[in-house]
Amino acid sequence: MPTFDVVSKISYQELNNALSNCLREINTRYDFKGLNITIEFKEKEKEIITLAPDNMKLKQINDLFTGHLVRRKIDPRIIKVKGVEEATGNSKRQTIELQEGIDQESAKKIITQIKASKIKVQVKIQGDELRVDGKKRDDLQETMQLITGIDIGRPVEFTNFRD
Repeated sequence: MPTFDVVSKISYQELNNALSNCLREINTRYDFKGLNITIEFKEKEKEIITLAPDNMKLKQINDLFTGHLVRRKIDPRIIKVKGVEEATGNSKRQTIELQEGIDQESAKKIITQIKASKIKVQVKIQGDELRVDGKKRDDLQETMQLITGIDIGRPVEFTNFRD
């Protein structure tokens, strides 16, 4: 029976490349010269912490980082920018959360859309991914197109296609 998995994963190698390119550009830009600007990636917490002197610089850094993500072919919907908070030394700190996996609400939304379309497939939630089973390959391909059209706020990928 043909199957495939629906996942939302982050390529950490490409993320590190985008982060280091962004830091390199910050160090060479004239408008950031002499300012205490840092970007720190915490892999365990799956978050990026930016530190800048004011809100305008924080916004510039976030825009710069988003641009570098796009250049490395990473969908910018994987990041969720949280609010600005005060940090030491009269500076501002902002946390950027990385979103990985398909949460329960999004999984249920995808399943209801598939059931409403009357495509003859079965969908199972397996942790933070979905497994789609069907008898025909055409049904699975139609399901892939349907899932691509659903906006869940993060990118989805199709892996482990078995015929």
